[in-house]
Amino acid sequence: MAAPARVVWDALAARVPGAQGARAEAYGRLVAAEPRQASGRLFDDGATLPGFTVVEAEPHRFVRLAGRHRFSRYELRFALAEHSGATELTARTLADFPGLPGSLYRLVVIRSGAHRVLVNRMMRAVRRDAERALT
Repeated sequence: MAAPARVVWDALAARVPGAQGARAEAYGRLVAAEPRQASGRLFDDGATLPGFTVVEAEPHRFVRLAGRHRFSRYELRFALAEHSGATELTARTLADFPGLPGSLYRLVVIRSGAHRVLVNRMMRAVRRDAERALT
């Protein structure tokens, strides 16, 4: 996207899963996500938001989020690479779905394509927000 990494970073912080307040908290309660509440400053190492802990972050470069709930243990990785004033943002999800409940959850969320749709929607929103911030 045609925005510097610092602008994309701020747009990502506003859109990252769990940062959407009441909706994220309600989903977190439904699936018994850990951690349950937000603490610290978003994207600071050790900070939390519903369903995620910031495991590692380097501002404007990358952030690793990890969490768990009754159906899965997961990690989200976002990386930013700046090239000639434009920023490439990539996202990667790693997850484990233990037991029969986890397998069923994986079927509903991953194999159905719902996770891909939601991540793509979030990435488009980050792009839109970053580009709007430049105008």
